[in-house]
Amino acid sequence: MSAHFQIEADPARDLIRIRMGGFFTPADITAFLQAREEAHEKLTCGRNRHVTLNDVRDMKIQSQEAVDSFRAMLSQPSHASRRLAFVVSPTLARSQLMRAIDARHARLFEDPASAEAWLFSADADARAA
Repeated sequence: MSAHFQIEADPARDLIRIRMGGFFTPADITAFLQAREEAHEKLTCGRNRHVTLNDVRDMKIQSQEAVDSFRAMLSQPSHASRRLAFVVSPTLARSQLMRAIDARHARLFEDPASAEAWLFSADADARAA
C-alpha cells in the first residue's frame, strides 16, 4: 500500500491536524514535508506556538530509512509544536513511532478526542501562568 496523508491548518486554534497512513518512500516523505510547510504558512500564531495532532492509526511498519527521516523531521526546531499528540493503534508501528519521536515531548493516544483534549489543556496552563 502506498503512503497517503492529509495536513490541515486551523489558524483560529493554532492547530496543525495531520493524518498519515500506508508505507512511506523517500518521495512520499518529500511530498509530506512540502505539504507540512504549506500548512505551517497558514498559521497566524508565533513560531512554535502551535499544537499538532497527528493521527497515524493507518501507518504501516516503515523502513529504517523512513523512521530515520521522520526522526530528523521531528527534530527540526523550525516546525516544533509546543505540544505534539499522536493517535496510534496498538501495533508494532507504535514502537517505531516511539523511536522516531526520540527526545520530543509528545504523547500517544488511542482516540482523537483524548489527544485533542490534552493538546488544548496546555492553553489553560499557559493562560494561568
